[in-house]
Amino acid sequence: MNKKRDHGNLLFIDLRDNYGITQCIIDKDSLFFKDLEKTQLETVIKVEGKVVNRSKDTFNKDLDTGEIEVVIESFLVLGSCKELPMPIFSDQDYAEEIRLKYRFLDLRRKKIHDNILLRSKVISFIRYQMEKLGFFEFQTPILTSSSPEGARDFLVPSRLNPGKFYALPQAPQQFKQLIMVSGFDKYFQIAPCFRDEDARADRSPGEFYQLDIEMSFVEQEDVFMVVEKLLINTFKKFSNKKILFEKFPKISFKDSMLRYGCDKPDLRNPLIINDVTEIFLRKDVNFEIFKKLTKGGSFVRCIVTKDTKNKPRSFFDSIDKWAKDKGASGLAYFTIEENNEKVISAKGPVGKFFSEESLKLIMKKTEAKVGDSIFFACAKQTEIEKITSLARDKIARDLGLIDEDTFAFCWVVDYPMFEKDEETKKIVFSHNPFSMPQGDIKRLDFTNPLNILAYQYDIVCNGIELSSGAIRNHIPELMYKLFSVAGYEKKDVEKKFSGMINALSYGAPPHGGIAPGIDRIVMLLANEKNIREVTMFPMNQNAQDLMMNAPSEVAESQLKELGILLKPKK
Repeated sequence: MNKKRDHGNLLFIDLRDNYGITQCIIDKDSLFFKDLEKTQLETVIKVEGKVVNRSKDTFNKDLDTGEIEVVIESFLVLGSCKELPMPIFSDQDYAEEIRLKYRFLDLRRKKIHDNILLRSKVISFIRYQMEKLGFFEFQTPILTSSSPEGARDFLVPSRLNPGKFYALPQAPQQFKQLIMVSGFDKYFQIAPCFRDEDARADRSPGEFYQLDIEMSFVEQEDVFMVVEKLLINTFKKFSNKKILFEKFPKISFKDSMLRYGCDKPDLRNPLIINDVTEIFLRKDVNFEIFKKLTKGGSFVRCIVTKDTKNKPRSFFDSIDKWAKDKGASGLAYFTIEENNEKVISAKGPVGKFFSEESLKLIMKKTEAKVGDSIFFACAKQTEIEKITSLARDKIARDLGLIDEDTFAFCWVVDYPMFEKDEETKKIVFSHNPFSMPQGDIKRLDFTNPLNILAYQYDIVCNGIELSSGAIRNHIPELMYKLFSVAGYEKKDVEKKFSGMINALSYGAPPHGGIAPGIDRIVMLLANEKNIREVTMFPMNQNAQDLMMNAPSEVAESQLKELGILLKPKK
């Protein structure tokens, strides 16, 4: 029973099932009137009666059953209902703790119920599309060995092998490569993945699902072609939003970090970040604070907003204040003006520090015009990338520049093979350790490993990373060499990846793949901001299942069987 409406002589009852709402009515003279009148909402009932046409003036076009109703002749309670902890017929937001503890009730609500049905339909459609493209679905093990994938493993103790542990797979990475070595050339799986990571709006703590794909005898473009076709078909099938680029743009990692401040660019946003550090070192620029910082190794980057000369000062000051609230030193700004003599000048708090010549150079570098405004930030590379990326999004949203009715996909390519860890200062893998480096592998310069690029790529939509992928390194000798750069000895690699290394030494085809996140795809299609809204039974921010009370303590006998002794906390 979804809802009741008492009109005195008539009682209207909306019955809800998986397929929608049906209106039922009962007259006050019926023997069952009083029983139905006091029956708690959400009680499960069986109704028998006559289906009749509604009068035309009472049609409900929002319901599939809006032209008929059921006149109740008898009813039976199949499942009684206690007092509800939250209303079901409303999509009103409730505290996370209540929603997750009573998730079985939360899932009855229309919006989230529809999201979960959408998820099922999307997965079925993806399976159908993959089979059409000639892929075979195979299942890979859940209990496997621990490997350095980048996140913490979930460990499972082995009863038959005391003191040893399985790991739940962070991804079926090694297994899908072994499938290619086994002679199967096109693999996919809707794969469960397990990572002991903190929750975010677009990441579930603990577990998630991905469309795992691997192909033999392919290059990067072959993977792109399959994924683009799949995603375009899926997003056209389940959404009326416009797809901005049907041929997805390719942006190098280096350009993405410069132009967008991150490697997850939202291409619906037209604003671009420009580096103007060199101009700030000129003698005719007297902005001493920035000049001093740039001489110390900081960068100056800017964002141009088109035709904002008539915006009130409060708009610019609010952006500056917002940046300070985010931990930055603020955003300097000015607006470009031109007088009757065609002399260029800058209006704003820092405009006086720039000569006409320096302003013209900034305009040329950034393609700014008279009447445009420019925001400037100055900081070390990591900091400036972070604040300009956030500012680009903030300014665009404040100006209403982002078209929420579009999907903008892109590839981010040419990732560096290695990066320097900011804390330890050691060289580490930046992406996937099993990736193939770019260039002639016989002439790679291992003395400058930070210059080595890899055939690694991410696919991004509306600022959300859907997946990472790579062309794999299928040459054992090269793998040993690359791992040695990251501090692994040959024996370490053989111990950690014995199955993989052994298999690759028996004739492995070139292969590559990718694994778009199912949860994030559905999140975009459902127009949701939080992945919890498209996950049937999610955990909370602390990786707890409030409904099933997991994780939980286990019996002493179970621990003894596994050879585990828990030390009490001091």
